[in-house]
Amino acid sequence: MSADFHGFPPDLFAFFGELAQNNDRGWFEANKQRYRTVVVQPLSDFIAAMAPRLHRISPHYTADPRPNGGSMFRIYRDVRFSPDKRPYKEHAACHFRHSAGKDAHAPGYYVHLEPGNVFFGGGIWQPPGPELQRIRAAIAEDANGWAGVLDDHRFNEVFDGLGGEALKRAPRGFTEDHPRIADIKRKSFFAMRQVPQAQALRPAFLDEVDDTLQASTPLMRFLTGALALPF
Repeated sequence: MSADFHGFPPDLFAFFGELAQNNDRGWFEANKQRYRTVVVQPLSDFIAAMAPRLHRISPHYTADPRPNGGSMFRIYRDVRFSPDKRPYKEHAACHFRHSAGKDAHAPGYYVHLEPGNVFFGGGIWQPPGPELQRIRAAIAEDANGWAGVLDDHRFNEVFDGLGGEALKRAPRGFTEDHPRIADIKRKSFFAMRQVPQAQALRPAFLDEVDDTLQASTPLMRFLTGALALPF
């Protein structure tokens, strides 16, 4: 795999646009080599090129370019418990998770490539109960530290606040009058930046992702610390 990245090919987005119209095994099998050429290889190159940059942000987050078992998400959907039986994801994505994490619910950096929907950033998505409780407790106990994340100048230049679903009521052990209750109610904590699809076609996309992940450092440092992990 090459560490050279020259931008994603336009056919990556064309592939997923066509897949959205033909999301079935027959079409995918007929286009499997195309998928490997225009999606898997360029994404592997991107991940490889991001690895040294990510290491400079934090040596504890991993960019692994392997198509299987690395940072790249598989295209196959888990439809076992879903009413939506489409077999394939209609986007490409990668997750640079903490070295102590085992799945997509670990703290990490995320890059999403979908026709008309390109975004990237950092955070944690739907962490398991014990980890979620630790993050909520850290926010409650260190309200000033959490305020420092949300008030960081560079963070606010790049991101439009935090994303993620939230509870309607205060979780057990917390009161509605806590000054940070709106964030304590969150079930996920992430900050994402959306850009036009055309930007992903350029070599400079690598710099844009790098700069954005650096801007998420206050959030990632707080979340990592809340889980008693090194940053």
